[in-house]
Amino acid sequence: MTSPLPLPEPIPPPLEAPSRRPSRRRRPAQPGRTRQGAWAVAGDLPSSFRYAAQGLLYGFRSQRNFRIHSLTGILVFGLGLWLGLSADRLALLVLTVAAVLVLELLNTATEAVVDLAIGRQFHPLARIAKDCAAAAVLVAALASLLIALLLLVPPLLSRLGL
Repeated sequence: MTSPLPLPEPIPPPLEAPSRRPSRRRRPAQPGRTRQGAWAVAGDLPSSFRYAAQGLLYGFRSQRNFRIHSLTGILVFGLGLWLGLSADRLALLVLTVAAVLVLELLNTATEAVVDLAIGRQFHPLARIAKDCAAAAVLVAALASLLIALLLLVPPLLSRLGL
């Protein structure tokens, strides 16, 4: 039997309260139809970008692995520029780093939702959800590492005269 995983630190409150549209009179929900206004979470496009930026900032501030992946991605891209990689190879590096960062944010969101749903109790399905989300990040990070090695090692060896 496995022991429960330690709970992550509590989630801090949002950086600022979300702006809401003025309330409107709503029709009662009808069976089989989507809720009216369900798409209207953010009142305008700038608000949507602000919420996304808050999520990105939260990920950067609270997730050590997100910071590690970000720094690694910047270093790898800088190394690619220094080695004079072609635009398509640089784009591939950017794509792989972005995939790892996206999965890291989805992992963070998954953990937060699971914690919200079950609270401080242990549930084997919660453990599976969290472990699988973390495994997705691990697989992407390993694939990203392999891609970076395949793209960077040959020109690096050539530049070093080896």
